[in-house]
Amino acid sequence: MNETRRAILERIADGPVSGPDVAESLEVSRAAVWKHIEALREAGFEIESGPTGYELTDVTVYNGPAVEYGLEAPFSVDYHDSVGSTNDRARELATDGASDVAVLADEQTGGRGRLEREWSSPAGGVWLSIVSRPVIAPARAPLYTLAASVATARAAREAGVDARIKWPNDVVVPVDDDGSYRKLAGILTEMEGETDRIEWLVVGIGVNANIDDSELPPEATSVRAEAGDVDRRAFVQRVLEEFDRYRNDLEAVVPAWRDLALTLGQRVRVDRPSGEIVGEAVDVTDSGALVVDTGEEQVTVAAGDCEHLRPI
Repeated sequence: MNETRRAILERIADGPVSGPDVAESLEVSRAAVWKHIEALREAGFEIESGPTGYELTDVTVYNGPAVEYGLEAPFSVDYHDSVGSTNDRARELATDGASDVAVLADEQTGGRGRLEREWSSPAGGVWLSIVSRPVIAPARAPLYTLAASVATARAAREAGVDARIKWPNDVVVPVDDDGSYRKLAGILTEMEGETDRIEWLVVGIGVNANIDDSELPPEATSVRAEAGDVDRRAFVQRVLEEFDRYRNDLEAVVPAWRDLALTLGQRVRVDRPSGEIVGEAVDVTDSGALVVDTGEEQVTVAAGDCEHLRPI
């Protein structure tokens, strides 16, 4: 967001402030203040003007400037009403040198999950991809996926949803005590780099937020279904803030993930290229790999499709 406009919003957020007072405090002309106010109104900010000055009365719009306003994390927002894929757009920006950009869309027309699976992304959801340039070894990149899962689950829980995490990258809502669930959100991480360094990393987060059941697969759920409609602007801000918190404290990621995990303690089947593993999920390693006790040995699985099985 333009820094002058951000400063104007901060000045008029707590009550009416006259145009001359705003202009003097920011060392700009009164005409410039008026132009910025009009631009903010066009962006969807509800600003009233009266005898005592300008006042920001509400922020209900869902777009880039609105998400950036009040965001306590160092991301700029690249917003689209509709886009093919936020991850594709994020990769374009990353290739051009961008960093700390959040690509956000009201809907995706070509969303995808892991293994190129189609991901339904209608209007009303939260479709978000974050561009980062972490100074970490590529082997630690999975921690960014876990950090995104934690951030998404925590934001959903603040919205009233009993959100938990299924290894490695799904945020789910438990259905009963046998490990079954409905999917609320998915995470897809992509990166470019070399053996010893990461050039860029994109974490894609897709959340079924304010979406009707009729638009969801039968195995999925939404924030709307679980707790009612959520303020998507505030939801995205909380995801970005929590993600920023954990990417700057990677040692805290796995403990936070464990606290929210639904998979740990469950009987699971993990499909890998080298064959499936069946057993009890007992832990995750410091790099985010799943530890499965087969009854004969403990196997560490770095990647694979994990399915919860009913207890024997």
